[in-house]
Amino acid sequence: TDQVVSGNIGSKKRMDYTMIGDGVNLASRLESACKQYGAHLLVSEFTYERLRGTYRARKLDRIVVKGKTQPVAIYEILEHHAESSYPNLAEALGIFRDAMRRYRQREFAAAAELFGKVVAINPRDRAAALYVERCARLGANPPPSDWDGVWRLEAK
Repeated sequence: TDQVVSGNIGSKKRMDYTMIGDGVNLASRLESACKQYGAHLLVSEFTYERLRGTYRARKLDRIVVKGKTQPVAIYEILEHHAESSYPNLAEALGIFRDAMRRYRQREFAAAAELFGKVVAINPRDRAAALYVERCARLGANPPPSDWDGVWRLEAK
């Protein structure tokens, strides 16, 4: 959620409708991040604040997108799931929240175990599987003491 400038840009011979602004850049980066996290829909903390209570969501990460320096929290909108597409979703969300708390506290082994439980509930939960891998890497090569838990996305 941000202000953007949109409209036709160009000349009479070649017109191009486009949008520019930080919000457009962030939206594009979040669209790309959907693949990495296995999410159908990601929103920034700014959009989530406006949607809070409207849709079921889970906080996935705090990231810095390519070309930016400030972190932004991202949320996965889960409203499209039914019991058939994500069995025991409420249970998995509670475990995921606990796992995220452990992850932020640098308790990577405990976090990995909890994320693994989420994967056991739903093997298609790509975000939980990604965190199992991330916790293994961070456990083997601990981050510096000033680690802020923010993940930096290098790709557009």
